[in-house]
Amino acid sequence: MFDLTGKVIVVTGACGLLGRNHCEAIAKFGGIPVVLDLNQASATTLALELSDKFKVESYGYAVDITNESEVIKNADLLISQYGKIDGLVNNAANNPKMENENTQNFSRLEKFPIGIWENDLAVGLTGAFLCCKHYGPHISQNPNGGVIINISSDLGLIAPDQRLYRDDSLPEQDQPVKPITYSVIKSGLIGLTRYMATYWPERVRCNALCPGGVEAGQSDEFMALIKQRIPMGRMATMDEYQGALIFLLSDSSAYMNGSIISMDGGRTIW
Repeated sequence: MFDLTGKVIVVTGACGLLGRNHCEAIAKFGGIPVVLDLNQASATTLALELSDKFKVESYGYAVDITNESEVIKNADLLISQYGKIDGLVNNAANNPKMENENTQNFSRLEKFPIGIWENDLAVGLTGAFLCCKHYGPHISQNPNGGVIINISSDLGLIAPDQRLYRDDSLPEQDQPVKPITYSVIKSGLIGLTRYMATYWPERVRCNALCPGGVEAGQSDEFMALIKQRIPMGRMATMDEYQGALIFLLSDSSAYMNGSIISMDGGRTIW
C-alpha cells in the first residue's frame, strides 16, 4: 500500500531542511525523486546521493519556480524523459528572517519591506501555483491519476505566538516577531489545496501537510518556551514527517482528497 516504485515525483525546494527528507522518503519506498532547487550543483549532488543510497533513479534540476518558462521547460523535459509525472510536492519556501545583514530588525509589520513580501510570496505561493499549473495537467493525464501535496505549516492553522521571540532588553516597537509572509503563505497553501482538490477530483488528489517546528539548533531559551506550547513536549526531528508524506503520496490514502493534516505534536489543539 505504501509502495512508490516507478512513480515520478517532483519535489520543489528539495535541498532545504525538510526537502531533503521528503526526497529521501520517496527514494526509500522505490519512487523516483525529481530534485528541484535553485542551485544545480546542490540538486545534482542530492540526486546522486539518493541514487547511490537507495538504488533508485533520481535527477536534479536547477529550476526557478517563480519563472513560468523554467517550470514549463522542466515539465516538458520530464515528460520526454519519463513519459509521465505521478506526483508533486510543493515544498519550496523562503524562510524569512527577523534581521538583515546589518542586524536591523525588519520583521515587524511597520518595517517589513515590500521587496521581501513580494519575493516570499513569489516563491511560496506563486511558485506553488505555477507548479500546479504546469506539472498538474501531466499528472491528471495518467490513467490512474496522481497526487499533489502542499507543505503548509501549523502556522497556516494558528497565528504565531510572538511571545516566543520576545527580547526583554528591547523596547516594544523593536520586539522581533515571526514575519507576516510566513503566515500568509502557509494559509494560502491551504486555500490552494482546497481549490486543486476539486479541479481534477477524479484524477488528482490534493492534500496539505501542516508540519510543526523542527528542532534545528534553536537556543535553549526558545526551546524551553516552545515545548510548553506543544502537548508532546518537544519539537519534531527532521525525519518525522517522512511517514505522513509517503502515506499521502501512496495508495494508502487513495480516498483522501482536500484534507488539511496537522502534524505538530498537538500544538494546534491548544
